[in-house]
Amino acid sequence: MTATLTVVNHPLVSHKISTLRDIKTEPEQFRRTCAEITLLTAYEGLRDLATTETQVQTPVAPAATRVLTTPAPAVIGILRAGLVMVEAILTLLPHARVGHLGMQRNEATHEPDWYYDKLPNRLAEREVIVVDPMLATGGSASAALSHLKDVGATRLRLLCIIGCPEGVKTVHSAHADVPITLAAYDPGLTPNAYITPGLGDAGDRIYGTDK
Repeated sequence: MTATLTVVNHPLVSHKISTLRDIKTEPEQFRRTCAEITLLTAYEGLRDLATTETQVQTPVAPAATRVLTTPAPAVIGILRAGLVMVEAILTLLPHARVGHLGMQRNEATHEPDWYYDKLPNRLAEREVIVVDPMLATGGSASAALSHLKDVGATRLRLLCIIGCPEGVKTVHSAHADVPITLAAYDPGLTPNAYITPGLGDAGDRIYGTDK
């Protein structure tokens, strides 16, 4: 299967990414802007969700329409920064089921260390949307996708706010079947494996733990 990468090209997204990048942006505004970008990114990243034909009665006449196929999609947030994206997507998909995967960046190896795993049931039957603001080395995202496949998920997609070539390559090398949608695509990584120019540590900036 051909690996796919979509980078959202929209003036509203560009404007809001500028807010995230700005070192002067405070946590409250940072969280709100992350949520807004997630909504705009999800519009592109979820455009091919499976639907089923149905019919409803309007005040005027019957209408043929389409609804999302059941069971409801699952939104899987990579802790902790992914939580803000989960909440945003739930405004679009309030009936979705939610799971959490806890992985912490090991500052020595730059690889993820696991500490939490709580997932919805029937993953094999659901559209599964994995969210994490940053796709840097790709280690956490690739590990999360591998774990989800191991427990039965087959229809996976990855939504991030900012990514870079190294992260995309890591994910697509292991998971060519998983489409990636980004709000911004940066040139690369620093020697400490942070996206550059990026926006710093997303979790710290979301929750104000960098001050």
